[in-house]
Amino acid sequence: MNKQQRSKDYRSRIDKALATPKLQEALHQFGDAFLISREKAFSGLDFESLRGQIATMKTGVRENHNALLEQFIKNAEAAGTIIYQAKTAADANRYIVELAKKKGAKLAVKSKSMVSEETHLSAALEKGGIQALETDLGEWIVQLAGQRPSHMVLPAIHMFKEEIAELFSKETGKQEPAEIEHLVEVARNQLRQSYLDADIGITGANIAIAETGGIALVTNEGNARLASTMPKVHVALVGIEKLVPTLEDAARIIQILPKNATGQLLTSYVTWIRGAVPCAGDEKEFHIVLLDNGRSALAESPQCRDALNCIRCGACANVCPVYQTVGGHVFGHIYIGAIGIILTAFYHGLDNAAELIKACIGCRSCVAVCPSNIDLEDIILHLRETVGDEEGIGVGKALIFRKVMQNRKLFHTMIKAASLLQKPVTRGERTIRHLPLFFSPLTEWRTLPAVADKALRDSFKGKSQKIDKPRYRVALFGGCANDFLYPELGLDLIEVMNALNVEVFYPQEQNCCGIPAIYSGEKETAVELAKQNIDAMLAGNPDYVLTTCPTCAMALKQNFVEYLKDNPAWAERAERLSSITVDAASFVSNQLDGAELFTDFAKNEKITYHDSCHLKRGMRVWQEPRQLIKKLGHELVEMAHADRCCGFGGSYSLTSHPDISKKILQDKVADIKASGATCVAMDCPGCMMQIRGGLEKAAVPIKTQHTIELLAEVLRNKK
Repeated sequence: MNKQQRSKDYRSRIDKALATPKLQEALHQFGDAFLISREKAFSGLDFESLRGQIATMKTGVRENHNALLEQFIKNAEAAGTIIYQAKTAADANRYIVELAKKKGAKLAVKSKSMVSEETHLSAALEKGGIQALETDLGEWIVQLAGQRPSHMVLPAIHMFKEEIAELFSKETGKQEPAEIEHLVEVARNQLRQSYLDADIGITGANIAIAETGGIALVTNEGNARLASTMPKVHVALVGIEKLVPTLEDAARIIQILPKNATGQLLTSYVTWIRGAVPCAGDEKEFHIVLLDNGRSALAESPQCRDALNCIRCGACANVCPVYQTVGGHVFGHIYIGAIGIILTAFYHGLDNAAELIKACIGCRSCVAVCPSNIDLEDIILHLRETVGDEEGIGVGKALIFRKVMQNRKLFHTMIKAASLLQKPVTRGERTIRHLPLFFSPLTEWRTLPAVADKALRDSFKGKSQKIDKPRYRVALFGGCANDFLYPELGLDLIEVMNALNVEVFYPQEQNCCGIPAIYSGEKETAVELAKQNIDAMLAGNPDYVLTTCPTCAMALKQNFVEYLKDNPAWAERAERLSSITVDAASFVSNQLDGAELFTDFAKNEKITYHDSCHLKRGMRVWQEPRQLIKKLGHELVEMAHADRCCGFGGSYSLTSHPDISKKILQDKVADIKASGATCVAMDCPGCMMQIRGGLEKAAVPIKTQHTIELLAEVLRNKK
C-alpha cells in the first residue's frame, strides 16, 4: 500500500469510527471509570516517586542491557530453559513454527501476548498447519471477529455485548443471549478442553528477571497459567526490553502495573516461572524466545530510546482524547495510543506510523499518567520532524514556515493585511461565523476569531503606565493569538500588572514561539524563531517574562532550551530566558501574592474552569487560577473532565484533523453546559478560540474569559 492509499484508508477508518457514537460512549465510560479506580488504587502512595524509581531502573537496564541479557540467559539455561534469540519477527515465528512441527503439534493455545500480535505469530502458525487458539477472552473475541486488539490490556474494548453474542452464536451453533455473565460462561466452556488437547502453549511475559532467569506473568484470567502448565511444551515470546535486574525490581513493577493499567490494587494472578517443570509424568520443555525486532535500533536513538522504559500498562490510551474518540483500530497499528506510535515506527516502519504521528493532538495526558515517566509527546514530536525530513512537510507549509514566519516583518505584515482582507466576511464583527467556498468547513461547527484591526504590539505603543517605583519590570511575550487575535487580553494584563505595581514592556522584535512549526515537523524554523525570541525577550533585561499562553510558555521554558542545549553561543541565554518565564496567573498568585487586591470586588458569578493542557500538564499550574477566581468572590463549580483537552491543538483543529477536533470539542461543550456555570474561565488563547467558537456556534449563552480578563474586569468595576 503506497502513501496515498494508506492515507485514504486511514481517513476512511476515522470516518467510520466517528460515525459510531456507541464506540465513543463505551471508550468514554471506560476512561472515566479508569480514572476513578486508578485514583483509589494509588491512594496513600506517591505516584511521582514510584514512577521515578521505575524510570531510573529501566534506564539502567537499557544502559547495561548486554550484561543483563547475558546474566538472564545464563541463569535461565541453568534452570533448564531453552533460549533462542530472534533478531526479527520472521525469525521468531520461524523458530516457534519449526518447534511446533518438530513436536508434531496440531493445536497451540495462546495466552494474551501483544508481542505475538507484533510478529503476527498466529498467522505464521496457521500457515504452518498448526491451529492457533487465543484463550484470553478478549483476544478470543477479536480472533473470532477476524480483527486485531484495539487496546493492549483490553483487546475487545471496542466491541459490544450484542456483537459478541452474535459471534458466539455462530461458534456454538445456537442463539446466545447478550448477557455478560452468560457470554463469559460460553467462552469458558468452549475453551476449557483446548488446554487438555493442546500440544504447545504460548505466552508472553510482563517481566524477565536477570538474577533468576525466570519470567513473571501478570493476568486477570487463569488462561496464562493453563497455557503455560498444561501442554508439554511452553514457549514464552519475550521482548528484550522486558528485562529487570532483580526480583525486587520485578516486585516494583508489579506494585504499579495493575494500578496504572486497570485501576486494580493487584491482578487476579501473578505467575512466576523459572525453568522447566515435570508435566503429567513427562519432562516439560520451556523455551524463551527473546525478540529484538527493532528494539536495539530504538535503544540507539537518543531522542526516542526512553520508550523502551514502557511497562505496557496501556494507560496512555485510557486517558487519550484521540483514542477515546476513534479507538485503537484508528489510533494504532499493532500497538495503540501514544506509546504505540513510537513502537510502530521502530518495530513496523516509519511508513506505518506516519499517519498516527499526525493524529496525536499533543495534550500530554499520556505523559501525566505514564508509570515510567516517559515524555511521550516529546518523542512523538521528534518523529514528526523525522517524517518531515523523509516525506517533506508540503510546499505550502514549507513556504509559510521558512520564507514567511522566519521573516518577522513579512509575517506580521501579512497578518495585518489579513485584517483588511477579512472585512467582507467579518462585516465589522470580531467573530467570523461563516466562511465562503472551500473554507466553509472551518466554521461549520465553531466560529473563529477575526484578526484584530490593531495588533497588541501597536496598541502597546500608546499605552500609558504611570508607575514611579515599579516592584518589577516585566516583558510580555504576546504570542500570535494574544498579539493579533486578542490584543485586549494583553492590554488587560498591563492593567492588572500596573495595579500590582509592575511595569510591563512589549519587545517589538518578538516573533511566533515556533510551536506551530515544531508540531508540523519543521525544526529548522522552530530553532530560528527560538533565537529571534531569545534576543528579543532578553534585550530589555526584564525581571520576568510573562505569557498569557501556556503553549508559548512551554516553548520559552522548555523547547528553546532543548533546541539550543548543544549550541555554546545560545545555550546559556536559553536557560536564562527559561528561568524567568512565568505564566500570568501563577505570577499574580505566587510572585506578587496579588490576589488580595481583587478580593470582594467582583459580582458573585458561577464560574467553571477549563485546564489548558500545557498549563496543567506542562507548566504544572492548575491551583493558582482557581484560587484567584475564588478570591474574586465568584462561585467556582468544577466541570466534569476539567483537564480533558478541548480539541484545539493549533493546526490540528484547522487543517490536520478537524473532524476529530470537532468531536472532542463537543464533549467539552457538553461538560461546560452540565456544570451550570454562566462563565467558563481558562488561561490559554487557543482554548478560548476553540471553546468560545464551539459555544457560540451551538448558541450556548455561556461566556468565555481568560483569568486575566476576570481580574481586569474587577479593576474596571472598582473604578
